[in-house]
Amino acid sequence: MKKLIISFLSICLFASCSSVSVVADYDSKTDFTNFKTFAFYKKGIDKAKISDLDKRRILKAIEAELLNKGLKKSENPDMLVSIFAKSRKKVSVNSRFDNRILYYPSYYYGRERLRVTKYTEGTLFVDFIDVKNKKLIWQGIGSGALGAKTGPRKAERIQTFVHDIIDKYPVKTEK
Repeated sequence: MKKLIISFLSICLFASCSSVSVVADYDSKTDFTNFKTFAFYKKGIDKAKISDLDKRRILKAIEAELLNKGLKKSENPDMLVSIFAKSRKKVSVNSRFDNRILYYPSYYYGRERLRVTKYTEGTLFVDFIDVKNKKLIWQGIGSGALGAKTGPRKAERIQTFVHDIIDKYPVKTEK
């Protein structure tokens, strides 16, 4: 029974980690078809208070997504890409009704159980800045449970975050 409960909790935690809540905002007056090249904004990225490993993972994932959308990396870009990340500890409390029925002579009895899960929620901001006008033109924000703390699983989670955020970029330019 203990193994079944642990498996159930693992599945629930994995399922809750799989979703990323994403919102995007942009300047509606901007013609995004004018943006064909990008570069990373080093000053902005250096301010992000995350590990260098995570920064590299995020930047690599952003680059892959933008290249996939037909943009090109350039030394003389149309747009700069900056990131900001934050995290916070969260607690999730879920209740469920224990379906074990205890029989007493006069009635059936069930119990409500509470499940408390502690996790870290991460938020990643991805900003696109028009180099020419020096204005923010697009921002994508993704939030969700971080899950794995190290290694390949963490890299996969970062790729999921970045993919879901960049997927909201309003223009799919021709390759």
